[in-house]
Amino acid sequence: MITPSPEHVTTTPNATMTGLAAPSRGSSELSTWRVDMPAGGTGPEHSVSREQVWTLTAGSLEVTFEGRTETVAVGRTLVLPADAPRRIHAPETFSAHVAMRADGVVSVPGEDEPRVLPWAR
Repeated sequence: MITPSPEHVTTTPNATMTGLAAPSRGSSELSTWRVDMPAGGTGPEHSVSREQVWTLTAGSLEVTFEGRTETVAVGRTLVLPADAPRRIHAPETFSAHVAMRADGVVSVPGEDEPRVLPWAR
């Protein structure tokens, strides 16, 4: 049983991630977390080394990848392939549950080293 706690919350200028399942909390292979992004928020362009599955639980988001922008509404699920550059934007406040393999890292254009996702470890 995993209970979210304040030490598993990461807030960035764009969103708040609440870590759920992760190796540091008992999962051996998968990480899950909740993303909350306020209306008007936009994350940086980035790619993730593992496939991610996003299920919208409130609001909607826009994702730009593979040369197009798609809107994902509450109740729908978005599958983002590994290593695909993407940018997430919140036309309205949204919440989503995200799942991926626990060993995924993020690459941002212009940065030499990939970033570890602390909420997924």
